[in-house]
Amino acid sequence: MPSEPSPPPAAARSESEHVLAPLFAPLTSLPGIGPRHASLLEKIAGGRRVLDLLFTLPERVVDRRILRTVADGHNLAPGEILTAHVRVVALRKAGRPGQPSIIRTEDDTGKLDLVFFQTRNMPNPSVGAELLVSGKTGSFQGELTMPQPDHVVSWAKRDSFPSLEPVWPLTAGLFPYTVRKAMRAALALLPDLPEWLDPALVTQRRWPSFTQALRLMQSPEIIPPEIAWEPVRNRALSRLAADELLADQLCFGLARLKARERHGRSFPGTGELQAEMLRRFGHKPTHAQTIAIAEIAADLSASTPMMRLLQGDVGAGKTFVAMNAMLQTVESGAQAALMAPTEILARQHFETLSRLCPTECVYLSGTIKGAARRKVLAAIADGTAKIVVGTHALFQDGVTFHDLGLAVIDEQHRFGVRQRMTLSAKGEATDILVMTATPIPRTLQLMEWGEMSVSRLDSKPPGRQPIRTTLHSMDSLDSVLAGISRALRDGVQVFWVCPLIENSETQAAAAAEERWASLEQRFEGIVGLAHGKQDITVRQEALDTFRLGKTRLLVATTVIEVGVDIPAASVMVIEQAERFGLAQLHQLRGRVGRGSKQSFCLLLHDRAATPTAVRRLSLLRDTNDGFLIADEDYRIRGGGDIAGDRQSGLPGFRLAQGARLSLLLTAMQQDSEREIARNPRLNAPRGHALRLLLEIFDRNDTDRLLISG
Repeated sequence: MPSEPSPPPAAARSESEHVLAPLFAPLTSLPGIGPRHASLLEKIAGGRRVLDLLFTLPERVVDRRILRTVADGHNLAPGEILTAHVRVVALRKAGRPGQPSIIRTEDDTGKLDLVFFQTRNMPNPSVGAELLVSGKTGSFQGELTMPQPDHVVSWAKRDSFPSLEPVWPLTAGLFPYTVRKAMRAALALLPDLPEWLDPALVTQRRWPSFTQALRLMQSPEIIPPEIAWEPVRNRALSRLAADELLADQLCFGLARLKARERHGRSFPGTGELQAEMLRRFGHKPTHAQTIAIAEIAADLSASTPMMRLLQGDVGAGKTFVAMNAMLQTVESGAQAALMAPTEILARQHFETLSRLCPTECVYLSGTIKGAARRKVLAAIADGTAKIVVGTHALFQDGVTFHDLGLAVIDEQHRFGVRQRMTLSAKGEATDILVMTATPIPRTLQLMEWGEMSVSRLDSKPPGRQPIRTTLHSMDSLDSVLAGISRALRDGVQVFWVCPLIENSETQAAAAAEERWASLEQRFEGIVGLAHGKQDITVRQEALDTFRLGKTRLLVATTVIEVGVDIPAASVMVIEQAERFGLAQLHQLRGRVGRGSKQSFCLLLHDRAATPTAVRRLSLLRDTNDGFLIADEDYRIRGGGDIAGDRQSGLPGFRLAQGARLSLLLTAMQQDSEREIARNPRLNAPRGHALRLLLEIFDRNDTDRLLISG
């Protein structure tokens, strides 16, 4: 087995620090960029370093290379750019406030009025001067106009004209000129760097070097005018995406290599507690559960730390698999902990484990106070508590475990890496089992979970019927309500989920309260309400009342997305479903279909929803397979957000954008595996270049991935 990667020699480290120092310098080191402009640039760059600015790619490029006549301008489509060579005929200053100032120009084919409503940056050319102008055109009284031109430069200085103009993101107080000036200064600091990609691949794909790719993206005017610029920039973007993906996969590969070398503990178990739990459970595990249990049992028995991801579709039985792992750990004399992101989910886990596990289970959350809290903490510290279930309270300083052998983390994406590390550090070489109920597309699995082994539950317990999903316009709300009324008369329980309002739990709660009021008026006395702005006890009471059947229709926000198990509920209504991601809709739909009754999910969408949004919702109507939904959703939107505002790409990545990322990722993963197999210490020329790559993309700290302590 190859040995773990060693740190680079001091000479190599100091050399890389010297080479990359200008890129890691603060933005204030750029000429002409003071603290005020640096703070504004930091907002768009997401960091304070020169490199952060260089990694801030333009949102688009405006092509001003085609020189047209004024006559051509009359035939342009609305919003299209006119770039023309004109001469000044007359200047007219605004006579009073509210009137525009006008520079009247012409060429041999017609007249063009440059209209300025804001005169702060208005040029003052002399009559007869020749200008190069560019901007969107308009029309006034039959005359061609160019309101507030983008560029007006002297024809003699046309070499400075941005024929291909990058458009970067901006923020209040930051203007394109400042970004352009800072970017030019940053590009000038790019050092000559060795090639870290496979030379054969670079040649085959006709990729530029890393530094040249950045120049092509940030300063596209360097592309010769006789060359089609879009294919050149596409190759540059593909190159930069490959660099970032290789850095990420290399970091994961080194982390896995390092993990195999680390000392762990063996928890072989006896099977006694697991057998009793299975007897209490009363059902035979599914084939997928049996395989996952065996995979995890083998990891626990091994003497290396376990880092495993257990992903399963809604209702696939992840908790049962986790219980087997926890009991195997307890059988071996150690403790196990299960951490959940919400009190609702943590309480549900505790109730399930207390009922099925033949060992001492305790519950800890922020709401446990006083003597009750001291009693739980003492049981955890002296080892009386064999299984500990709780929220983020588990990793707080006051919690000391007697001997934590296994940490199970549910819905991990709601916890930060530091929180997971803090929990795992409460034991010696603690094994880690991460669970997620959101099926992960293979591409994202490689990106976010590359250092972990994966177990997958892709089947559900027998006896559960597929959920029938239908789409309805909000215009048909009256007929939907009539159907809900009939269902309630038949004794059915109904979830009603209110619209997702991004970044505003308060507005989402207000929408839920408004819908609750209207439904309570219609179905008086049987409508409950649960949202994130309620006190936890009030929200839990609403859920308990619904679980007991005292209320029959529960209006809620996404607080019910995970951890709500009410088998009697068989109808789910989701309002303005196009606002949700498909994976989230699938999770919400999974709150029904947990009993033997036929269940239904009604997706209500706005009449103005785009055809693309309706097509995406149709995917939910056509399948109940969460893995298929996750893969197809990723294929459709390429990792972008549901509204399509963010460029397609991978979450958490700066340069991995554009099409065909899955194929590129596979190539970089394979290259990383080959290089680590033959050069685990990253020596030799390519190894030294790869160390630079890891530093550039902040992937040189493999310990951040080794969350087992």
